Amino acid sequence: MTEIPFYQVDAFSTSPFHGNPAAVCILKEMLADVVLQSIASENNLAETAFLVQQSDAWKLRWFTPACEVPLCGHATLAAAHVLCQGKMVDQNQPIRFDTLSGILTVQKEGDFYVLDFPAYGERDLVLPEIFQKALSTEIVQAVATQNFWLVELKDASAVRALQPDMATLADYPPVIVTAKAEEDTPYDFISRMFGPSLGIPEDPVTGSAHCCLTPYWSKRLGKAEFFAYQASARGGELKLQLKGERVLISGEAVTVIRGTFFL
Repeated sequence: MTEIPFYQVDAFSTSPFHGNPAAVCILKEMLADVVLQSIASENNLAETAFLVQQSDAWKLRWFTPACEVPLCGHATLAAAHVLCQGKMVDQNQPIRFDTLSGILTVQKEGDFYVLDFPAYGERDLVLPEIFQKALSTEIVQAVATQNFWLVELKDASAVRALQPDMATLADYPPVIVTAKAEEDTPYDFISRMFGPSLGIPEDPVTGSAHCCLTPYWSKRLGKAEFFAYQASARGGELKLQLKGERVLISGEAVTVIRGTFFL
């Protein structure tokens, strides 16, 4: 029997039961893909992060209950939190992760973890009519970005109230819906992310979505720093900064479960 150290972390949150839960498994060596996928399906969280220590970086892979993904923000934050809490890294130095999206770094700054992620541009997108019907709301603009379709709605209340047809969305790429935040809030913009094609009907807080949202809103609001809110049922706050072709995503995290996965 193989025993795997297991952690569940609520990322982009300062308290349990908020933000986005991710599982973190620390392995001695990377297991077969079918085993990794089975563990992620057993965990049944939006993401399970698998870590293996290498000489100059930690190998990091992310799996949803249905598939491996090329980039995940909240599970990267969760992985960094576990390594720092367990004193497995030098917290004064950037933590290096070797991933499908290249080398990613996370720097601990006080209670915050700062993720250095790629910034993704946009291209024109004409939404299929059936997809528009699945959203059933007024659409201001739609663009395609890396790994997502991004749809701007008329206002924040439309984002919060949206109840899309998940069965139809399952045939399309994950979709981010967004709008400028209400003026009586501290936020610049809000968003939600639906990914039924990935086995995630609605993701509570999606770090990778903000690799698209940050440059999108930078073009439209003429600024480079943002305070954003993902308006899922659990909710989550993100500090964002666009720096050239990179996005700095800052958030906090809290460990809620620590134990052993028996394989």
